[in-house]
Amino acid sequence: MNNPLGKFVEWLAEARAHTAITEPTAMTLATASKDGIPSARIVLLKGHDERGFVFYTNLGSRKAEELKENPHAALCFAWLPLARQLRIEGMAEQVSDKEADAYYASRPLISRIGAWASEQSRPLASRETLMRKVEALQEQYSEHAPPPRPPHWSGFRVIPNVIEFWQEGKFRLHEREVYTRSNNDWNVQILYP
Repeated sequence: MNNPLGKFVEWLAEARAHTAITEPTAMTLATASKDGIPSARIVLLKGHDERGFVFYTNLGSRKAEELKENPHAALCFAWLPLARQLRIEGMAEQVSDKEADAYYASRPLISRIGAWASEQSRPLASRETLMRKVEALQEQYSEHAPPPRPPHWSGFRVIPNVIEFWQEGKFRLHEREVYTRSNNDWNVQILYP
């Protein structure tokens, strides 16, 4: 298969169907500061297509700040019950307001309220402080009068340049297949384990 995105869709479907994988869209996102200091965390894949892989966050978070300074990013899915790993490397760009609005509107009300209440990655005096903010927002908003998307909340799309499919093999003789983007085409190469 010369289309890594088609293969990704197949692998994701198999991960979703596997009962031991509780969160198949969980992926490690690695970013780095402008000085090259790396950081990594788990985020959830919220969209994917020919353009790339999308997740959402507070634009004041560490990950968003790092992506603004240094748009190089890496993603990694670890589907351990399937003995599979999928790595993606590319450039991140912010999604359009229209995309962010549509995804935000699809979230449960409490998640939308949480996006307003959280000053992600900033110091928090106490859990009670956060919960008081949530309660106040719950009095202000409802399903009939939902909150708009906060201006500090959006998504990023990682546009892949490299996608590697890793399948565990016996005796550590793993299968590694790497797709590298060249203009609008993908070149595929098999790597030694």
